[in-house]
Amino acid sequence: MRGAKALDDVTGAVVDAAYKLHTGLGPGLLESVYETVLARDLARQGFYVERQKILSFEYDGLQFRDGLRIDLLIESTVVLEIKSVERLLPVHPKQVLTYLRLLGLPVGLLINFGAPTLKEGLRRAVNNLPPTSSPRLRVNQ
Repeated sequence: MRGAKALDDVTGAVVDAAYKLHTGLGPGLLESVYETVLARDLARQGFYVERQKILSFEYDGLQFRDGLRIDLLIESTVVLEIKSVERLLPVHPKQVLTYLRLLGLPVGLLINFGAPTLKEGLRRAVNNLPPTSSPRLRVNQ
């Protein structure tokens, strides 16, 4: 991690920026709009943000060079998948968890800007990470 920011600090900043964006612009825009604004806002806060990060992975001896594209990768540790749909499908949280497992990362966020409120559109996925005690991240409990 660049700057060694704690996971809860990174995910908390993402949630705060997403809330501001959701209330400011509202639902219904293209995913790329939300991605662009979030990336800029997080970078302004001093986070290292990569957009549309293409990552390779290997499975059963096969190398996949373009098999994985992450909307935002923050501090090289937090995956952020952005949607702008009326309703999340069961595959969407699974997609984030698969990204985490393939990359060996601990936490990812799925944010659906098409939901009426951010609370309804926010999901946190963890990969071998103990529960957090941070009250900032207790959205979907």
